[in-house]
Amino acid sequence: MGYFWESASGSNKYKIEWVFMTNILLCGGSGTRLWPISRALQPKQFIKFFNDKSLFQLSMLRNRDFCDSTIIVSNQEQFFIASEQATEIEENALSYILEPIGKNTAPAIAIAAFGLDYDETILVTPSDHLIKDEVEYKKVIKVAKELSEDNYLVTFGIKPSYAESGYGYIQAIKSNTLAMSVKLFHEKPTKEVAKGYLEENLNQDKDDIFLWNSGMFMFKAGLFLDELKKYSPKIYNSAKEAYLNCSKPSNNILKIKLEYMQKIPEDSIDYAVMEKSKRVKVVESNINWSDVGSFDSLYEELEKDEFGNTKNGNLININSKNNFIYSKDRVVALIDIEDLIITDTPDALLISKRGSSQKVKDVVKKLKKDNIELTQTHTLVHRPWGTYEVLVDTNGYKIKRIVVKPGKRLSLQRHFHRNEHWIVVSGTATVTVGDNSYLVRPNESTYIKMGEIHRLENSGKIDVTLIEAQVGEYTGEDDIERLKDDYER
Repeated sequence: MGYFWESASGSNKYKIEWVFMTNILLCGGSGTRLWPISRALQPKQFIKFFNDKSLFQLSMLRNRDFCDSTIIVSNQEQFFIASEQATEIEENALSYILEPIGKNTAPAIAIAAFGLDYDETILVTPSDHLIKDEVEYKKVIKVAKELSEDNYLVTFGIKPSYAESGYGYIQAIKSNTLAMSVKLFHEKPTKEVAKGYLEENLNQDKDDIFLWNSGMFMFKAGLFLDELKKYSPKIYNSAKEAYLNCSKPSNNILKIKLEYMQKIPEDSIDYAVMEKSKRVKVVESNINWSDVGSFDSLYEELEKDEFGNTKNGNLININSKNNFIYSKDRVVALIDIEDLIITDTPDALLISKRGSSQKVKDVVKKLKKDNIELTQTHTLVHRPWGTYEVLVDTNGYKIKRIVVKPGKRLSLQRHFHRNEHWIVVSGTATVTVGDNSYLVRPNESTYIKMGEIHRLENSGKIDVTLIEAQVGEYTGEDDIERLKDDYER
């Protein structure tokens, strides 16, 4: 893939011909800091906050100008929403690495790197960050590419604009260029220590500068693996074993087996390599960056009305200002309210003071003890065959709306604690119960007894929509025994 780099002014043009890079797009994350909008199976990178595009989609679009291929590293449960959103935008050559469990960034990057040529340049980016200055982004990508060609492991540092205790910091040696030598990596500091870093940056007599660690990297695949083998050999060896023993359900999907993933030590690329290697450089990146890691940071990025409230078509405002409001379905009326976070979803409501939204993760910790499902999924859940939406969930029964895409089918399965009634609303469903298969048309119904082996399929050209009523003492999603499954779940 050949392209031109141009300076911001356009006066000086420099050319790099036939540049090839691979974007490793990391899709980890448990969705805790933006709960209840973000959940474990639909974390923040897949929520369409920005002009009907998600952070995941914006990341793909931003990097396709530099990269001729993209490797998406994703949890297996998130693959289907990732692939659905990827198909909504034009993209370069695309492949997936699916992890059964997360082991942090070092193993994820290593498994991807094992499938690339030694000299292939890798641009590693999280999928949940927002970058608004794309002109400056092109500049720092160019600088990082030149450093990677000289066999450096490159990280991208953001000059801090305030004392943030939620980020790691990179202590670098000041330079007349954007490229700097790294002195030390610092873990997330206390507020007071972070303030000290900012004061150091203002001291002209100091040679050091402190930058936020953005979590973005660039290097040659082979060089990274060499350094990983040198400094974290257990991760290198076990990740290589996992890669060599993966399954390949299709040409563009690698599926890591659980037994091999469990053997890999869990560690970040910072701990495993960057903090130990002697070949690290940092590029100062003034790219208008945010990790959108809290409702407070999201508030800063969203469009506001004349009263400083985030724009929302469901808002009735009486003398209220500077509020974050998220509600898609219900009307929200505010009277004499200031500086609040109000997040309304079908199954949960969050109200917080602005400035306190980092404590949302404490709410999630409590929920995990009592109601883990609220941290895992929304009432609308994406599946490889379509979606289901929980309409009613109470003791003894649950009601869902199920949509099955054309040509798709659910697993061959059975349940041990519930009976199911299916009423088709649109489309024609092919239902298999035991050895019998039959069609169920709109306004027709069928009944599956507890313990019966059954399957639902859409052989038609339009979506099949049905209402499912589950009746039984237990209607949890884990009451499924899959006997055959097209998606290897």
